[in-house]
Amino acid sequence: MTNLWAFLFVLGVLVFVHELGHFLLARWNGVRVLTFSLGFGPKLLKVTRGGTEYCISVVPLGGYVKMAGETPDDPRQGAPDEFLSKTKWQRFQILIAGPLMNLLLAVVLMTFVIWNGATEPAFEQRTPVVGRVLPGSPAEKAGIKQGDVIVAFADKDVATWQGLQMRVVPRANREVPIVVRRGGQRQQFSIVPEAQTKYEIGDLGIAPSVHPEIAQVFAGSNAAEVGLRVKDVIVSFNGADTTGFTLQQMISEIGKRAGQPVTLGILRGGQRLDVQATPRDQGGVGRLGISLSPFETVTITPGFVQAMGMSLRQNWEWTAMIGEMLAGFFTAETSPRQLMGPLGIAEVAGGAAAVGWAALFGTMAMVSLNLGLLNLMPIPILDGGHITILAIEGLARRDFSMRVKERMLMAGFAVLMLLMVTVIYNDLRRVEWLSRLLSRS
Repeated sequence: MTNLWAFLFVLGVLVFVHELGHFLLARWNGVRVLTFSLGFGPKLLKVTRGGTEYCISVVPLGGYVKMAGETPDDPRQGAPDEFLSKTKWQRFQILIAGPLMNLLLAVVLMTFVIWNGATEPAFEQRTPVVGRVLPGSPAEKAGIKQGDVIVAFADKDVATWQGLQMRVVPRANREVPIVVRRGGQRQQFSIVPEAQTKYEIGDLGIAPSVHPEIAQVFAGSNAAEVGLRVKDVIVSFNGADTTGFTLQQMISEIGKRAGQPVTLGILRGGQRLDVQATPRDQGGVGRLGISLSPFETVTITPGFVQAMGMSLRQNWEWTAMIGEMLAGFFTAETSPRQLMGPLGIAEVAGGAAAVGWAALFGTMAMVSLNLGLLNLMPIPILDGGHITILAIEGLARRDFSMRVKERMLMAGFAVLMLLMVTVIYNDLRRVEWLSRLLSRS
């Protein structure tokens, strides 16, 4: 149920904001709005105010604003408050307002998430130096070694781990070039990122040089008694370097030493300390009374203006990633199986809601950005398609005939239906029992 309510909340807000953009600019330009609907199909609730019917409809997968004289097929009287009676510039404003509201919402949401304070992995903004290569991974097969500095991936330079990840994610099961710096020399290899999770996220099988970090110290625990603190970075365990230790490895090492003193090498505020502690025996398993992060983290608490700037930068990076993924569908670099439909969005939104409001709003920002950019694509039937037709008519200094426009809209409808079938099929494939059924057929 959490997934369902989170999905309805996220989609409801995004659709409302999108349609509100069309509505406000229509009113601003003197266009009579007949209907403002959240959802499609039969109307569940409706009220009429100022000549506009506001309603909630039964199918919650979108919404619409119906304007007077919106299409050539609508009954028209040539009145000045009809959509087609307005100039191309006025119609352009009304059409683009919906997608722009979604883009604006993404920036606003991320501004407040970041302004509230955000904790993120410290390694993401570091140079992508390979700290660990997993056995049998694509990186090992390609010849990547520990200590290599990755300088380019898929024919584009990368400067940080975050930048590298954004280029790897959409390229699962695709052979791409990777350039590393080793011993001062640049070397190029070919690598095929492995598809991970049911969303087929590309993965190279490498990890940065990171250490476990203490995320929480429980009151009354041995860890609290010996003075361990939140944000302490564990750089060694009984003298062994913990670089590249997974969370499971660290927990296992502690668990095997119930009642035995252990020495933790701690990095605290740039100072190295050695702390001795004895894991308590809890059912034969050692416990120090701490929870761990698998990597060092940094906490950002910016002012509002700085948070806005960081939000704009984050949304621009997301936009670049989405643009690459969309371009990849046409060049076969990106698998269509990475597309996500309503079930996928519901699952992601539900998971984010379980973490907290910041995660949910961050997810909503990403989905809003996707929705805004998708609607700007030059596909007839979408806002971007209508804008493209307006632009071509403006350049040609004449309007297309009804027959030509109908053919364009039908082509756009076909593309949209193909996209919908693809994302719904992807969603069904990710449901375990349905995936088994589809694989047998």
